[in-house]
Amino acid sequence: MTIALFLEDSYKTSCAAIVTVINEKNGIVLDQSIFYPTGGGQPGDKGKMTLSDGTEIAIATTVKGKQPDEIVHVPAEGTLLPKVGDSVTVEIDWDFRHRLMRMHSCLHLLSAVLPYPVTGGQVSDGKGRLDFDLPEATLDKTEIAEKLNELISKDLTVTSDWISDAELDAKPDLVKTMSVKPPRGSGKIRLIQIEEIDLQPCGGTHIRKTSEIGPVLVRKIEKKGRQNRRVSLIFDE
Repeated sequence: MTIALFLEDSYKTSCAAIVTVINEKNGIVLDQSIFYPTGGGQPGDKGKMTLSDGTEIAIATTVKGKQPDEIVHVPAEGTLLPKVGDSVTVEIDWDFRHRLMRMHSCLHLLSAVLPYPVTGGQVSDGKGRLDFDLPEATLDKTEIAEKLNELISKDLTVTSDWISDAELDAKPDLVKTMSVKPPRGSGKIRLIQIEEIDLQPCGGTHIRKTSEIGPVLVRKIEKKGRQNRRVSLIFDE
């Protein structure tokens, strides 16, 4: 098990940790980490790990391990490995993480602007998209962008909380995604709330205020199959 510090503080950029496992693929497992592992449509964090003697190990990405709540830090190919029991410091690539946080929160806003079942989604560096179960409707790029940017400019507060599996079962409408279900097994599920606008289960990293997202554009709207409509966003930079 790795204590996922990012669940309580997405702005924490470094932490001390102990190496607990080096797996068969040279993946490094720690007792705690601020690195987010690939999942829920969001890429894993990258960054660096520093040994007690100052040696730096480049972390190319982060993934989920075979064991529950296990986070695996994937070192760059050919990099020196630490030993089990070593004390290390890990630091994320903050610029990369923050762009993912901004886009992930923006996609939550998009799901509020377009209140239809979500069939898929992806957060990327500087861009993102959601797929909606929307067989007939005609969507307008300009109108969607205007509504999104209006919400972003309101500087709404983004917070997290926890509910039990049973509480979520009693409120199934909280789950907007048809293809990805909230992880179960730990007895509690994390909720992300955007003030007065949106509330849904999510294990990803998010900004604190919507104004951090900055202006966005709807890059394109595509028909993906008989019922799916894909709405793709980019930062207006």
